[in-house]
Amino acid sequence: MKYINSNKLETLKINKNNVYLVIDFDKTITTKQSDDSWAASGMMLGDNFAKEIDKLYEQFRPIELNYQIEPKEKAKLIRQWYKECMELYYNYNLTKTKLIESMHKSNLCFRKGAKEILQKLAQEKIPVIILSAGIGNVIEQFLKEQECYFENIYIIANFIEFDKNGKAKQFDNSKIIHTLNKTMKDKVPKFFNQKIKDLPYKILIGDLKEDENMVPKEEWNTTLKIGFLEYETENLLKTYQDTFDIVLTDEDATFDILNELIF
Repeated sequence: MKYINSNKLETLKINKNNVYLVIDFDKTITTKQSDDSWAASGMMLGDNFAKEIDKLYEQFRPIELNYQIEPKEKAKLIRQWYKECMELYYNYNLTKTKLIESMHKSNLCFRKGAKEILQKLAQEKIPVIILSAGIGNVIEQFLKEQECYFENIYIIANFIEFDKNGKAKQFDNSKIIHTLNKTMKDKVPKFFNQKIKDLPYKILIGDLKEDENMVPKEEWNTTLKIGFLEYETENLLKTYQDTFDIVLTDEDATFDILNELIF
């Protein structure tokens, strides 16, 4: 199904010459069934690692999807989840080689229309910011291997650094990007900001309610917000309609919508 705020569409006169995109990665550019970039980073770290990270997922994922929890408390819990995940990668001796091998073993798949639209956006030189609370190394490598890491793309995510021997360095937990602090504000470097500073409109695309904050609230009136809703649709539809200008469910949850809006 497709739910559209027609008034917002009429207000924003979007075309290929006046817009840039801010897009989430996990379960947005990739399918709902895909492994996320966290899982795709550690598949070569052994069974004990898998058990521990799965346990953390089972503990904290319901919290991430619970919109009844007070925001400050929720942010504290989600920060704890990400911190513990990062410590697992370090404690289980993640290396650059193991990360790439893990990614190849994982199930990472483009959402329908995503690869084609990234190619089209590159051809038209429309800037794209991929903003993720996932692992930037995986996102970058995946796009490179899919021949979709173009000059018009800039990635903001959790990049793991490796030492000269290829072993993961301990992550600075104060720099963790998680679901509730994920924003482009103050994170776009000068060279890329030159590409977007004169573009009046932006399209934001995500799969979680919190993804609306990828663009600062003071810029929402010039932003068309698109949400993919593929879980608990009946329970969350109203919440998503209150959050996003376009909500896409079921077979309509594809990137084909961008052909209608931009081209």
